[in-house]
Amino acid sequence: MTSIIFATNNQNKVEEVRAVLGSRFHIITLKEAGIDIDIPEPHDTLEANASEKSKTIFEITNQNCFSEDTGLEVVALNGKPGVKSARYAGESRSFDDNIEKLLTKLSASDNKAARFRTVISLILDGKEYLFEGICTGTIIAERKGNNGFGYDPVFVPDGSDKTFAEMDMAGKNKFSHRKKAMEKLINFLNN
Repeated sequence: MTSIIFATNNQNKVEEVRAVLGSRFHIITLKEAGIDIDIPEPHDTLEANASEKSKTIFEITNQNCFSEDTGLEVVALNGKPGVKSARYAGESRSFDDNIEKLLTKLSASDNKAARFRTVISLILDGKEYLFEGICTGTIIAERKGNNGFGYDPVFVPDGSDKTFAEMDMAGKNKFSHRKKAMEKLINFLNN
């Protein structure tokens, strides 16, 4: 079984990725690797932030690793919150505050179209590879469901009538942007 470091401190993301990978790969979290740092995300693109995180961990460990950055891109907000999704309402990274700000900004708009976009940066044997996953959907006006994290309670993926927060992990993974990016990563590693 191949071991690979996942450069994140977000346990929700770790659980999603482990659910996709199953037993094919052994994911090592930063905590399990003994790395206790918060890697900055200073860039204007998901690609650059994902690269920053994986390159930082590779420099520390010299081991194969990957990271991801995900953003919610809302059409009526010209792609915002995008790269700032986790900190949309401020540095506290409050999911509730972020959702409240989003719903307030969208309240006057008829266009509720949005998409989640994930970019994964893999560093394998010192070389970087990028993979992207997209899930299109709609923002609804009030929160529904208790599962998931982030904007999941107000995002309904195309092809469903439930928010991500109303789905279990298997349901979410039928649509998930992160799963789509992970599948590209898995296919690459398997080949």
